[in-house]
Amino acid sequence: MKKNFLVLAIVLAGFFTAQAQVNPHAIGLRFGGGTAFGGELSYQMGMGSSNRLELDLGWSGGKDYSYLNLAAIYHWNWNITEGLNWYVGPGANVGLYSHKYDDNGLMIGVGGQIGLEYDFNAHDAPILLSIDTRPMFNLNRGNGLWWGAALGIRYTF
Repeated sequence: MKKNFLVLAIVLAGFFTAQAQVNPHAIGLRFGGGTAFGGELSYQMGMGSSNRLELDLGWSGGKDYSYLNLAAIYHWNWNITEGLNWYVGPGANVGLYSHKYDDNGLMIGVGGQIGLEYDFNAHDAPILLSIDTRPMFNLNRGNGLWWGAALGIRYTF
């Protein structure tokens, strides 16, 4: 029984310490749903071999509202298997909003991001696909938590 726990601990330690190889740069689009923003222009900048900074400029709108948002998230990346990684990290956002039946102004939030990605560079294609969620809590608006899933596609260079 002790051997089983030791083997499990070694496997889990390897899983959580196997760091992913982060691309120096990636640029593309991130499409969100839920209460999160609609579309985002996304840029990722590698900061070492397993960390990166993601900057996203998002917009959303409808008949009675519009949003413009800038988010910055710091990621720690871990490798699951060749090309498949997971990531997590803290972030913040700032944005402008306009509602037809409500007020207009500035919103500020903090939160984080967690997701899975597949890096096709493992197959000599400069494409990065991801699916993630980014819960953000608004600090200065009554709407509270913004939450949703997003699909990302980026060109790596």
